[in-house]
Amino acid sequence: MPDRRRRKSLSIFRPALAPLTPITDEPPNTAPATLKKRQTTPLDYPNSPVSSNAGIERSNSKHSLDKLMSMRRGTRPSSLFGSLRSLSSLHDENEQLIASSPSSIKSFSPAIPDVGAGMVIHHGPLPEAGPMFRRRCPYLVLTDSHLIQFRSQDRAADVFPSIPRSHGQSVPGLAGQARASTVRHSRLSSSSSFHESQSTVDGLHSIPLLYVVAVHKLDDGEPYFSIEIAYFNDDTNHASTMTLQIHDPRESDAWLTVIRSTASSARSTTSVPFSQYLVEYTARALEQEQDYDPHHFHMFKVVQRANKSGKRSSSDDLTKLTSKICILAVGMYKVHLVPLPKTSKTGSSTSLPDLNGTSHGIVTLASVKVQAFDDSFQLWFRRPFQPSSALHLAALCVNEVVLWLRQAAEFLRPEWTEQPFAWVVPQTLNDELLPVPAEDEENRAFDRTLTAYCAAYGINTSTIRYKVNCSCEDGPAFELLPITGAGRLKYNAMELLAIMRALRYNEAFGTICLSQTSLDPLHGLCDDYGWEHTPWTTRSGETIEIENPQKASVLIQEIRALAVKSKRLRRLDFSDCLTQRPSSAGATPVLGCGICEALFPLCAKQYTNVDWIILSGIMLSDVDIDYLYAAAISKDSHFRAIEVANCGLADRSFHAVIQALSHQGQTLECMNFSGNFARIEPLNMRDYLNELSYIRIVDFSNTYRTSGQEPLFELNTLLNWKLEELNLSRSSINADTIRVLACYLKDPQSQVLRHFRMNQCGLTGGNVADLLQAMAHMPFRYLHLYITENHLEQEHDRLVDAISRSLTPLYMTMEMLEYKDEINFRLLVQAWTRNTSTRYLNMSKVSLPYEAGHETIAALESMLGDNQTLESLNIAGEQAHLEVANFGSGISKALSGLQRNKSLKLLHVEHQKLGMPGANALASILEENDTLLYLHCAGNDFTLQAFTVMVRSLAKNTTLIYLANMDEDRVAAIRKVDREIDNVREAPRSLTMPTKATATVSTMKRSIGLSASPHTQRRQYTDKELVDMMDTISDGWEREIAVMQSYLARNDHLSRKRLQATENEQSMPLSYGSNDATPVGEPDRQLEVMKDDNDDEGNEGAEEALMMSQKLALG
Repeated sequence: MPDRRRRKSLSIFRPALAPLTPITDEPPNTAPATLKKRQTTPLDYPNSPVSSNAGIERSNSKHSLDKLMSMRRGTRPSSLFGSLRSLSSLHDENEQLIASSPSSIKSFSPAIPDVGAGMVIHHGPLPEAGPMFRRRCPYLVLTDSHLIQFRSQDRAADVFPSIPRSHGQSVPGLAGQARASTVRHSRLSSSSSFHESQSTVDGLHSIPLLYVVAVHKLDDGEPYFSIEIAYFNDDTNHASTMTLQIHDPRESDAWLTVIRSTASSARSTTSVPFSQYLVEYTARALEQEQDYDPHHFHMFKVVQRANKSGKRSSSDDLTKLTSKICILAVGMYKVHLVPLPKTSKTGSSTSLPDLNGTSHGIVTLASVKVQAFDDSFQLWFRRPFQPSSALHLAALCVNEVVLWLRQAAEFLRPEWTEQPFAWVVPQTLNDELLPVPAEDEENRAFDRTLTAYCAAYGINTSTIRYKVNCSCEDGPAFELLPITGAGRLKYNAMELLAIMRALRYNEAFGTICLSQTSLDPLHGLCDDYGWEHTPWTTRSGETIEIENPQKASVLIQEIRALAVKSKRLRRLDFSDCLTQRPSSAGATPVLGCGICEALFPLCAKQYTNVDWIILSGIMLSDVDIDYLYAAAISKDSHFRAIEVANCGLADRSFHAVIQALSHQGQTLECMNFSGNFARIEPLNMRDYLNELSYIRIVDFSNTYRTSGQEPLFELNTLLNWKLEELNLSRSSINADTIRVLACYLKDPQSQVLRHFRMNQCGLTGGNVADLLQAMAHMPFRYLHLYITENHLEQEHDRLVDAISRSLTPLYMTMEMLEYKDEINFRLLVQAWTRNTSTRYLNMSKVSLPYEAGHETIAALESMLGDNQTLESLNIAGEQAHLEVANFGSGISKALSGLQRNKSLKLLHVEHQKLGMPGANALASILEENDTLLYLHCAGNDFTLQAFTVMVRSLAKNTTLIYLANMDEDRVAAIRKVDREIDNVREAPRSLTMPTKATATVSTMKRSIGLSASPHTQRRQYTDKELVDMMDTISDGWEREIAVMQSYLARNDHLSRKRLQATENEQSMPLSYGSNDATPVGEPDRQLEVMKDDNDDEGNEGAEEALMMSQKLALG
């Protein structure tokens, strides 16, 4: 997707979901943004030994710690939870780590309350595994700020008087509570594994609740019910986990609930921002994946949970089940799992090559599952044709993580009314979902969605090209263009899926055109790893009753999704998108194309609004015909068109299709059967055609018919239709058909006919004269008549007479005329000189037996100067390998007639070998003519000197707004000089060499407008001088093109000012451009003319503009 769009980065999510503020340039002393947590209501824990009404005492922090420090023992190991350090040693190490960090990194540690200053929430013994007589019994205390492990219950009682002592010693008023607590926790056991201890003194381990990352159940198998507590201090880069191995599931649930709620409450009252170092580290990781956007960047601390591998019954195996704390970052298009940075005492930080994280596209999210009882959740991601990849995570901020991920997915797919992933979360989390605010973005954020899929599927967006046509029927139309810059000719399966899934649900387009885009990579391809993209319902939620839709190929599923997920979509163009061919000559493909299977059952059951389907160029099998027939005979389908041109229809399949379409008589608007093998039987087809009352477009070009004298269509059939286009090109037309067509053109019912194509139909000049005579009753007939490559020289006098009498319509195309006698062509030119009814004439590629004579050139000069009706004229020649058609050297003289022409606005005179004489003639015309707006004159062997003459003439011309860049002439001229330089370099170093070299150099100098002196002709030029001359020629072309564009821009500005000064002007001036690059601003889209290089029937773009102009003039 070239990228012709500018990505918009707008933060649309509520602040409550933002764990951090995006990185911005702030003063050094500016405090960092804080993590705002959603307020959590404290829960009532019935199993807790203390409650809110129990008269909890707050101990004196300083007195308690003094007592604790006085009881230290120096020789005995203090715990099995890891190596112990004093509070002072921990403080020293923290200062060392901070001092070794870069100067830009600052610590943002919140104020952590003293260990003994908190209010006791829950406590109990933790018997450790080991021999019965040597087993110790640590004691765990949970306060509102810390989770503390003491060596014994007595140590805990020394710090917190509210905790009873062991062996019957208790605090008055709490003895009963102590006994209950002892009984309740008698079955607890503990096992802890520390990477780094957070704070330790002799006999005490504490975890600040503000550092807790997640509290979740550990799936370690029976008979234990373990809880894992992960915590991380990003200032010191210390990550640790504690595991509580408990026998009783009720006790396990009690500890899990109380620790989760207390940690959440602590975080809700005190914000915990990320350190600047960790933010920059994570941002660098996203930049490496090209996914960093400061407006779409959120990061969370999560635990990547260990997977269970078999059942364990021993606490010794518990250390094998390890979890890992990491950063979950949500970027613009991806979700990243970034490992924590590795730091050392030397202060070195993790480099980008050391990162071993994982990334997944947000749009590949297949499932989200959140556990209601702990902090664990699972994310499944799946790319097409691959198994899903699971992330087993846990986080205290799980709600914020999944809500942000959900809204990020909806932001990338704003048009999707139903996200294609499973959403298994508690109901309370569903209630917090907020809709993504709508943005006024072009094409309903199609570019945003397409870019997201490209990022997720690993696709280079610059290879995808498309355009949006807003001036077509059923527009706007999405038109996919050929791939570019990929070293291949067609899109691969992943690119096609990205495009089609980006189009799904999009209500910006009424037409999707995939014409000439190969869908072969998806044909017959199945994705057996998942069904999340299978369309099960329509956009309105109605269930699609089709058997086993998940077993269909990917192509079928994607086409169905396009059809049922958009209410605005009316037309689908699949012409020439599949290349399946019969297995043998005359046979049909065994497998269906898939498009018929995807669309026609939906149309028959009214699941879609698509009613115009183009299948042209696809070889249809019997299976496809069966799907088409079953849908077409159902009047619920309401088809407007099913185009089956060049689909290999034989007699039987053609009869079946036209019979089925006759049931759509009240809605069918178009029939296109061109290019099929079937032989048309007019008598058998008559009854079916009479059923069609609203036909606007009929195309029976390049078809065969059975022998007989009967006409192809009955007159009553034509009069029953409301034809706008009739195409009979390259078909056999007999005399009776000509008679019926002439009668039809006489009838007022034919007034709506706009395009009548009869190219290569074997028409004579008399046949064309009959058709023109039939239109004589309607002057200035608003019709374009195509009669290219017919035998007009037969009965030529009748044709000349009809043209002289101005019986022609407004638009005439008669290309590739072959005249054996130049006199007949001269008579035709003279007839057009007297004609006053045609405004657009395409008479290009005329073939004469030899160069046009003086009399013919004089006739052409008279037509160009005296015909004051023509507004567009095409007399271009043809330059091909096997055929050349031009008027010869006299055409330059004929062009001089334009100096007195006051009506012509568009002139095509390409490939007429004008050369320098023609350039001088055109320059003189441009200096005198003030009505010509567009001049197409490329391919005339213009040198730089000739082009310069034409450009300089624009200084006196203030009306011309388009002149070709002469790219073809420029390439030919430079290539010619390049060949001459090669001849100089390869010439032998002999006495004859200077003569050859100087002749070549003289040619080069003439091409840049210099003259060679006698001294120059005797000189031998070095290679550097020859190369410099070559560069001078290229620079000269660039310079003249720039001058030309400045003149044309000036003329366009003057033209717009003249329009503004005209009070009675109703529309923009008529545009006759082509798809050559113009240096002026884009004209009115409605009147813009685009030359179609694939149209073999003339420049219909200019004709359309002329038709529109005439319609406005007549209206």
